[in-house]
Amino acid sequence: MRELEYPFDSEYILKKAKSIKKALLADGSNRMPKKIAVLGGSTTHDIIKVLELFLLHYGIEPSFYESEYAQYWQDAMFDNEELLAFAPDIIYIHTSNRNIVEYPVAADSAADVEDLLDKSYEHFRVMWDKLRETYHCPVIQNNFEYPYYRLLGNKEASDIHGRISFLNRLNEKFYGYARENANFYINDIQYLSACYGLDRWGDPFYWHMYKYALCLPAIPDLSFNVANIIKSIYGKNKKALVLDLDNTLWGGIVGDDGVENLEIGQETSMGQVFSEFQTYIKQQKDIGIMLNVSSKNEEENALAGLQHPDGTLKPEDFVIIKANWEPKSKNVADIATELNIMQDALVFVDDNPAEREIIRTGLNGVAVPEIGSPEQYIRVLDRSGYFEVTNLSEDDKNRSDMYKANLERKKQQESFGDYKEYLKSLEMQGTIKPFEPMYMARIAQLTNKSNQFNLTTKRYTQAEIEQAAADDSVITLYGKLEDKFGDNGVVSVVIGHKEENALHMDLWLMSCRVLKRDMEFAMMDTLVAACKAAGITEIKGYYYPTAKNKMVEKFYELQGFALESADEQGNTVWRYPIPENYENKNQVIMVNA
Repeated sequence: MRELEYPFDSEYILKKAKSIKKALLADGSNRMPKKIAVLGGSTTHDIIKVLELFLLHYGIEPSFYESEYAQYWQDAMFDNEELLAFAPDIIYIHTSNRNIVEYPVAADSAADVEDLLDKSYEHFRVMWDKLRETYHCPVIQNNFEYPYYRLLGNKEASDIHGRISFLNRLNEKFYGYARENANFYINDIQYLSACYGLDRWGDPFYWHMYKYALCLPAIPDLSFNVANIIKSIYGKNKKALVLDLDNTLWGGIVGDDGVENLEIGQETSMGQVFSEFQTYIKQQKDIGIMLNVSSKNEEENALAGLQHPDGTLKPEDFVIIKANWEPKSKNVADIATELNIMQDALVFVDDNPAEREIIRTGLNGVAVPEIGSPEQYIRVLDRSGYFEVTNLSEDDKNRSDMYKANLERKKQQESFGDYKEYLKSLEMQGTIKPFEPMYMARIAQLTNKSNQFNLTTKRYTQAEIEQAAADDSVITLYGKLEDKFGDNGVVSVVIGHKEENALHMDLWLMSCRVLKRDMEFAMMDTLVAACKAAGITEIKGYYYPTAKNKMVEKFYELQGFALESADEQGNTVWRYPIPENYENKNQVIMVNA
């Protein structure tokens, strides 16, 4: 919905919240239900109202628990029965500098300030520990915005008695906790308030009149930021950029002006703007965003532009470059197909408003930001939250190389007449083991990202993955796959729980990168071996259809399961009695167990 895409009209959202919600619920989308507890140190009602809109827009249908005014700590620490019964999937703690009970005063010694700092931090730390121990779900915590006055003037930031100094040091303790504890995330209201303007954000009128810790018009900005964290946790991030070239990555038209006359580099102010944008895009690649090009150009001219000596981006930084005279809508759709990802994983960036509108109306789910003038490109892309980072794994950093390697595999496949011989030529090696600590974050990430090959559509947080790994009644497996073209990383996850002599499959998924590479057979072989070792004699499989996983509706049948039941919605249950003399199905992957 355009009204909820950055840059949005906050006043319009606040005024039309009911009609926006009605339109969102009427669009027929199949959304992921999530229970969100909002524990506030100030009034939170309108924050929740707007947060719901952004989450619905992201494909998440939330239900909320809201603490009584300023009862965030009591709800966390004293086992509120209503909150316990609610069993949240996410807890968001909305506190601000208004919730700091005591600040340093001029008479305090350095030791007094240290004690006060530790006391203030412990107030939050014990709460976080209690919440995480009780609810085993992700916790989102605001950091602290600056106060709206400076008693010591410019010395407020450097003197140990200054509130700015105190809040900065307290924030750093929060960040340390976030670095050391998985499933704990900081909602950076210090940055938000700075962008918004601290005088407006912290307008004391709204505190004294309504007990809002920020001004009412800033609530959509806050709620949007929280929604971006939540959608990232649940795998709703975008995966790839599709970029225009002329007047998007450089100034000018390479086919008309020539490479030597493009505006890029330090010679002109506009050249500097485009250079800074290219640097920003290159940084996106470094955190795992796949870069692609769709440009109306001769390929020779496009590649020459990307080889400009003052350009930061080079042809090798892109996974797919489509420079031709085909409609961009076709190129963008083809890029999604070739990457083997859904169109809703793409962000299309083009300076031409007509091209943007064609993509927006013609391709379902592709994000199309209104990027404005070149000076605004970075701000609009960055604030849109398409690629919000909640976990950054090695697989993320290497994603572009992995997908490039997949394209090389595809080329090699075309040279083989026999598919089995092609698979053998890849020289694949798999590692299949029970969940291990070093891969917990990636496993959780995969459960939330994989759509096409996710038989039960279940999503897991890292805390839930760690619980499954520690439970003796649960069998867990992860699978990594390497071949002569490179390492695909963790690509498959299996979770099943034991009931008497049967294993019930809670989750079976695989990354789309390795579909049809026989990894599913290798996982099945290892799963059967694990079941036999645990005294399990049969496996029960479950398939729940979605708009995205139809391609695996016959998965269990291909593995040798027998259909046990099916309902009108297409949900199926499958049974596999484990034969005494089970024969391995995988013949092409060398597995290290």
